[in-house]
Amino acid sequence: MARILIVDDARFMRLTLGNILTKANHLIVGEAENGRHGVELYKELKPDLVTMDITMPEMNGVEAVKEIKKEFPTATIVMCSAMGQQRMVVEAIEAGAKDFIVKPFDESRVLDAINRVLE
Repeated sequence: MARILIVDDARFMRLTLGNILTKANHLIVGEAENGRHGVELYKELKPDLVTMDITMPEMNGVEAVKEIKKEFPTATIVMCSAMGQQRMVVEAIEAGAKDFIVKPFDESRVLDAINRVLE
């Protein structure tokens, strides 16, 4: 069981992802609606894994990954992206994200990616 922080500006997406992960026996320790809040919660909660949306207000996912990785180089972060955000996904992975999942979420793909990075 992993302790997971979900960062996404869409409440519906946080809910969907939360349900998939909870059903797979993971624990959702926090939720943030933008990158800045996500970075703050990471420092406070030190989760095993973060799912990070790319496009968000205040601070986007790529900037948030860079922030978290600067202070916590071993942080495990998986990006969530809509179709057509390949360039930003590449940027996030270069910044230290471990993998990415594509929206709309497919339950088995989400769990495959999560399990892969947690191993």
